[in-house]
Amino acid sequence: MVEFLTDPQTWMALLTLTVLEIVLGIDNLVFLAIVSNRLPPEKQGSARRLGLSMALILRVGLLFTLTWIAALTTPIVTISGFELSWRDVVLGLGGLYLFYKGVMEIHEAVEGAGSHESKPPASYAAVITQIMILDLVFSLDSIITAVGMTNNLLVMVAAVVIAILVMMFAAGSVSGFINKHPTVKMLALAFLILVGTALIADAAHFHIPRAYLYFAIAFSIGIEALNLWMRHRHEQHEARKAAGN
Repeated sequence: MVEFLTDPQTWMALLTLTVLEIVLGIDNLVFLAIVSNRLPPEKQGSARRLGLSMALILRVGLLFTLTWIAALTTPIVTISGFELSWRDVVLGLGGLYLFYKGVMEIHEAVEGAGSHESKPPASYAAVITQIMILDLVFSLDSIITAVGMTNNLLVMVAAVVIAILVMMFAAGSVSGFINKHPTVKMLALAFLILVGTALIADAAHFHIPRAYLYFAIAFSIGIEALNLWMRHRHEQHEARKAAGN
């Protein structure tokens, strides 16, 4: 055990895998913020914590069934040379759901912008169910990445636990920021559609490097940050001008 803790390669693997798990968890965090927004404000925090707690239990549980995870990539049927596995099915269905969710949320935001009617809050159970289903999809990519990075189960479990704890800490701030700024929320919904498209492509064996997706969303966030800063400066200028009058 002492050799395990003093091995530099173990700590390097833990650091690398933790960073990867946090990056992969960004998709989950954005979805969590969008879905929990359907609940009354007093229930949103507990829904996010419960959803991430379920994600932690699910991911650690999957880590202890590595044989089953490996079997998911085994083809179950071959159609005209295309080998379909259960992983392809799960990623494809998850991608379709994210695409559908993003499009419907954007449609509602645009069509409901001038309407006085608001959609009734979702039930707590419905929100948790959606979070759990998408957790399963995101967990598959996360766990398969972990298995590919190291053979040490303790390192994998530690990385997953640390990543989920970081997400729990950041979930409230991310959700509040997205809900406070409508244009940022629209950007987050577009991100869901982008991720959904990538999952569908993965299911079809057309892998889109995640670096491309993250660069695109990072560039968009940078532009939006400039817009927010510009609006803030404009509001300050107008407030000073009004005070001077």
